[in-house]
Amino acid sequence: MDTPLSTIAVVGLGTMGTGIADVLARAGREVIGIDISDAAAARAVAALEASTARAVSRERITEEERRDVLARFRTFSDLHAAADADLVIEVVPESYEAKQEVFRALDAVVRPDAIIATGTNALSVTRLAADSAHPERVLGLHFFTPVQAMKLVEVVSSVLTAPQAVQAVTDLALDLGKEPVAVGDRPGFVADGLLFGYLNQAAAMYEAKYASREDIDAAMRLGCGLPMGPLALLDLVGIDTARTVLEAMYSESRDRLHAPAPILKQLSEAGLTGRKSGRGFYTYDAPGSATVVRDALTPLEDSAAGGRETREVRSVGVAGSGTMASGIAEVFAKAGYTVVLAARSQEKADTAKARIAKSLTRSVDKGRMTGEARDETLARITPAGSLDSFAEVDLAVEAVAEDLEIKQQLFAALDKICKPGAVLATTTSSLPVVACARATSRPQDVIGMHFFNPAPAMKLVEIVRTVLTADDVHATVREVTAKIRKHPVDCGDRAGFIVNALLFPYLNNAVKMVQEHYASLDDIDAAMKLGGGYPMGPFELLDVVGLDVSLAIEKVLHREFRDPGLAPAPLLEHLVAAGCLGRKTGRGFREYARR
Repeated sequence: MDTPLSTIAVVGLGTMGTGIADVLARAGREVIGIDISDAAAARAVAALEASTARAVSRERITEEERRDVLARFRTFSDLHAAADADLVIEVVPESYEAKQEVFRALDAVVRPDAIIATGTNALSVTRLAADSAHPERVLGLHFFTPVQAMKLVEVVSSVLTAPQAVQAVTDLALDLGKEPVAVGDRPGFVADGLLFGYLNQAAAMYEAKYASREDIDAAMRLGCGLPMGPLALLDLVGIDTARTVLEAMYSESRDRLHAPAPILKQLSEAGLTGRKSGRGFYTYDAPGSATVVRDALTPLEDSAAGGRETREVRSVGVAGSGTMASGIAEVFAKAGYTVVLAARSQEKADTAKARIAKSLTRSVDKGRMTGEARDETLARITPAGSLDSFAEVDLAVEAVAEDLEIKQQLFAALDKICKPGAVLATTTSSLPVVACARATSRPQDVIGMHFFNPAPAMKLVEIVRTVLTADDVHATVREVTAKIRKHPVDCGDRAGFIVNALLFPYLNNAVKMVQEHYASLDDIDAAMKLGGGYPMGPFELLDVVGLDVSLAIEKVLHREFRDPGLAPAPLLEHLVAAGCLGRKTGRGFREYARR
């Protein structure tokens, strides 16, 4: 184990095995590719030929270097080819039987000092090691697909693994240009342990017909900055693979959030496993293709209002004076609407308008708008110290504190002040919209319009219908949302809507990982950014959002769904009780320089 890992065997030449072989060969390793299928071996060689040809065409390597890389990759159909390997990486299908068969055969073939790594992301490395003749040399080496692009490698130790083996594969990962994260042995490890719970909840949300597949995916891409929506990602990963990972996670955690959504079983058993089969949550133009084609569930490309009757909206009232209220007012004014910005005093309203002026000036400085456009936008905004100024607005948008009693009082006032037929919208992110509606004598005119912060930059608006919302009110708000150049997604009136209902359980589970001393803050943040493509790690995000805000949302979700897995992590509650609320207080999960 003290020798450099220069000859490496890869057992299983599917997508993952082929990617690993590619990266190893390019890094100067002698690679022995082993697969019982000659066709799989041929595809692996063809894939390496194609990827290196692209590298030559892009002048990343020379033709001579390409020939050297190809010469370092040889394929075989028999495990005896691994006899001289310093390291064997097993990437066969996720089943104990298949992997144990490979491990038993390797025990009789490889040198005593060779390391054997499993590429599993769901099965117990300890169990596989215990069945091996030399458990001290067995560990997990979990790459992420596409291997060539993804930086994260999880190095998984069992209680039996020798430290020298861990060090050797960690050094290899670094030499490959990867970022290794050391983790203990539990299903899903760090990245998939957090990711698959989130994917499972998205599948359950879709199965419950709470929102369409397109709206769920758009909400998470636009609301969280993720590279893919959860249902599209399930299709890419493989619905059968996701089900296997979740089954393994649930068998250990007994957390209902990990119990595979029934739709995953239905799709898997029907052979609708995602991109590889040509159909999963979406339909693709061919097996293995990434191109989505229309099917019976694809929404019609109609107007944002869906061809339904709408109400005319020319003027908009925004109630509130905070960052969200001023951002929303800016968005409407930029889109050409006349805006009344009402606060509890004229001074607060004037301050909010001054904040908008600063924001618009920054846009001018960055070349995003002209000075003339800025002045025209500001001229459309009238600051007011009273809601009485909303008497003639066509749409009133409430953006005050996230307190139900305060919002109900405001809606009762809007009910008396606003003209008949005006649409009344709340920007709540966690409170029941219907409770605001019932504070009025016209609940059919009330709807949720959940903007995301900062409102001028974030494209998503969750449109929340209650059971009382009129069809033309819903159609009107969808149409207005499109006119202000935002992306509307429809959802029902339940806690968290789409984004927060999927985001905050994931954040809570990350806190539980730290609380249980499974992984560090830095390793978890790195794993989700490098392995999941998240723009921020969960602890970075929690500190930005505010731990008090996060705890409040998690309490609402737990109260609504009564699922024990949604109970806020005690560590989060302790930090909030200690006044460690994140960046705004200078300390949350991390410490920050006070401004």
